[in-house]
Formats: sequence, structure tokens, C-alpha cells
Amino acid sequence: MATTIHEPPRIEERRHPSPISGSGNGSGRGLVPAGGNLRSVQEYAPPPASTGIWVALAAITMSFAALTSALVVRKGGAPDWRHFTLPSILYANTLVLLASSVTLEISRRRVATFMGGLRSRVANPARWLYVTLSLGLLFVAGQYAAWRQLSAQGLYLATNPSSSFFYVFTAAHALHVLGGLGGLARVIRKLNQFVLRRSTLDATSRYWHFMDVLWVYLLVLLLMKL
Repeated sequence: MATTIHEPPRIEERRHPSPISGSGNGSGRGLVPAGGNLRSVQEYAPPPASTGIWVALAAITMSFAALTSALVVRKGGAPDWRHFTLPSILYANTLVLLASSVTLEISRRRVATFMGGLRSRVANPARWLYVTLSLGLLFVAGQYAAWRQLSAQGLYLATNPSSSFFYVFTAAHALHVLGGLGGLARVIRKLNQFVLRRSTLDATSRYWHFMDVLWVYLLVLLLMKL
């Protein structure tokens, strides 16, 4: 008796086109948005950017914790410690830096709306980023003015241990703020080129807000110890 063998059903493999055009090397790097579609870039943003910023913030925290410990120990065993009044411009600088965090949050939400495809609602998504950048530059200029005020009183880096710590703390923080300004400039450039990743924007925002919190901590520390 003949046996009929049925051919197994064929399964077609469906290939879905990638929403992002790559460089052709098979890796997930160097992705360019197809037709300027920022939403697709947001969906394929790599997580290492977020991980890297947390590692950097942890390193900065440990550095300033070490400086704080050195300040406490040095003051406790220094009969030559000289107290002085902090330059009044530092309080204005604090308000400027806190305001920059507010404008950065406004810009982050506007950029998120823009990247979500609602471009008609956001005419200029980089506007508030420029405001944040300007406030950051104003803060650094204010710190320089504070150093000039202190030097006018005859207090320099090597004048006294207290003045030395003031210059070290404020200069170290200002250098980190300059790094944040570089990050903001990079975000603005990538946004204008339609290649900004959401992870890059979030990492830059976390870093900038951390600089605000760190400065408030340093101001309170200097007020208490100097």
C-alpha cells in the first residue's frame, strides 16, 4: 500500500526594516537617524552613558569628601587658622546656579517633546539650553569675581590655610562646572544636527544638577569652617 508523505509547511522569515540606518558594519554604533527621526535614536540609546555618569559622580563625591576631611583635620590642629568673611557675591552665584538647574529642566522637557515627534509644539528646542549655558558661564565669571574680592583683602592661595582651602574648593568646583558647560555645548551641537540621544541629554542633566547640589554643600561647609 502506498504511503503519502506530506511536505511540511514552509515558514517564511519576515524581515522588518530597521528604523535606523547604520554605518553598515553590523554594529550598533555610529547610528544615524533616518530622515532626521530623533525618536528612533531615543529608542536605541545605549545604557553605558547613564552608567558612566554615575561612576563619574561617585569619583567626584569621593574627591570632595577627601578634601572635606583634610579641611576638618587641618583646622582642628592649626593654631594659625584665620577666619574671614566670604565674598558676598557667592550668594548671588548660588542663585544663578540654582536658576540654571530650573532652565535645564525646562529645556529637557522641551527637547523630550521635540524628540517625541511633536515638533510643531516646540519651535526652538535649544533655546533654554542656551539660557542654561549662559547662566553657567555667568556663575564661573562670578566665582572669578569672588577670587578678585578675596585677593583685594590680601588673602591669596598661600596666605593662610583657610584661604588655601577656599581657593582649592571653589577652583575645583569651577573646573567641574566648566566640564558641565562642555557637556551642554555638546548636547546643543548634537540637537542641532538631529543626532542627539536621550541618554546623552539625561546624563548631562544629572551631572549639572549634581554640580548644583555640590556647590550648596560647599557653601555651607565654607560658612561653617572658614
